[in-house]
Amino acid sequence: MNSLLQNINIEMLVIESINPLREQLASWKRSGQSIALVPTMGNLHVGHLSLVKKAKTVADRVVVTIFVNPTQFVAGEDFSSYPRTLEQDHAKLAGTGIDILFHPATAEIYPANTEQQTTVTVPSLDNIFCGKFRPGHFAGVATVVTKLFNIVQPDTAVFGKKDYQQLLVIRQLVRDLCMPIKIIGLPAVRESDGLAMSSRNGYLTSTERKIAPILFQILSGVREEIISGNTEYAGIEQRAWGELGKEGFAVEYLAVRDAENLGEAGAGDLVVLAAVRLGKARLIDNVVIRR
Repeated sequence: MNSLLQNINIEMLVIESINPLREQLASWKRSGQSIALVPTMGNLHVGHLSLVKKAKTVADRVVVTIFVNPTQFVAGEDFSSYPRTLEQDHAKLAGTGIDILFHPATAEIYPANTEQQTTVTVPSLDNIFCGKFRPGHFAGVATVVTKLFNIVQPDTAVFGKKDYQQLLVIRQLVRDLCMPIKIIGLPAVRESDGLAMSSRNGYLTSTERKIAPILFQILSGVREEIISGNTEYAGIEQRAWGELGKEGFAVEYLAVRDAENLGEAGAGDLVVLAAVRLGKARLIDNVVIRR
């Protein structure tokens, strides 16, 4: 593969380096065209493609990135074994009508030692829930997203809501750093049995795969209980936690929180979010309650 630029088909360019990417984007921007960005770590599924489809409706040009970001993996996690399916991802994207696939090498994004480089953190969200169990994860996410925003300078960026805390981190950094970027969040795309699509679902054994949809079922039950008028959130959380344990999940957290900032639940919209482990897989999911 050409190390800089290659045509996959008439419409999609594959670019691996920052400078040629910026040159192409600059030409579009000079002509007044808008840019949408869809950042991914690859191993694409229907959920990712739904983000691409949305991006196509909100901008003249769409850039999809595939970059397995080392700084968001914590010690002992699956960075080395994370599924990398670049050839299949190329094929899936080639039929979507996107304009650029950007998949840089690690050295292109982090030319210096990653431990010595400038980092971005969102203190209000960094050390709670997933941040508590994956210390440093959200600093890695915030840093690489900031880098991609700076490289592409999109008008809009599209993310999934399955990673709910991540979406709030990105919204906050855009506000705090005065970035003129509209952030769009789309609901999780689910399998027919309710399991949220995830690149890590492939870690599930056949037995675990049959159990995994129960996570969404229990979260949905919590949502219905709250909609019916129960506001004893601590008791609801405790019962749901116990239900998950009985089904074989190792629960990291399950909580009812304010949907805007993950603060204590109040009178506004709520989110019920959870992270569990099932065998090798770590599953996250959430349901939102509009009020």
